[in-house]
Amino acid sequence: MHKFIAPLDIIGINPFVFVPEQILKDIFTQAGKDKGYIPVCVIINDKKHHQTLVKFRGNWRLYINTKMVQNSPKRVGEIIEIAIEFDPSDRTIHPHPDLLLALNQNMEAKQVFESLPASRQKEIIRYIASLKTAESVTRNVQKVIGFLIGKNRFVGRGNP
Repeated sequence: MHKFIAPLDIIGINPFVFVPEQILKDIFTQAGKDKGYIPVCVIINDKKHHQTLVKFRGNWRLYINTKMVQNSPKRVGEIIEIAIEFDPSDRTIHPHPDLLLALNQNMEAKQVFESLPASRQKEIIRYIASLKTAESVTRNVQKVIGFLIGKNRFVGRGNP
């Protein structure tokens, strides 16, 4: 686990910190890559968080959301202490069985879903998987199917 301090910065509406170059190199070595998304485990304020290092506009950034640092967008310039390490754990999110069943029952929706970019598929899968009650899963699976066949909006989108 590497430790460092860094000022909280912001790009657009997203608070982040730059990770020191030597720590990045070590994480890249552990990850076996230096491109794409790099999963990391971060400790801030004695709380462990799973996060992803992202390269944006030529720089690697560790985004700091409000679960990690309360009111983080309002705390730009504040110096925070961070512990970070590569996280090799599997982060696969499996589709909810009800979503799979609904897609298999509607071939048109299934074809549209499979033609979506992987990031959009993941967004839908993650959204449904995060729901807590059976009623909300059922209701939102129906919305997803309607969205995929062009009948309604879903998660703020008008069309797939």
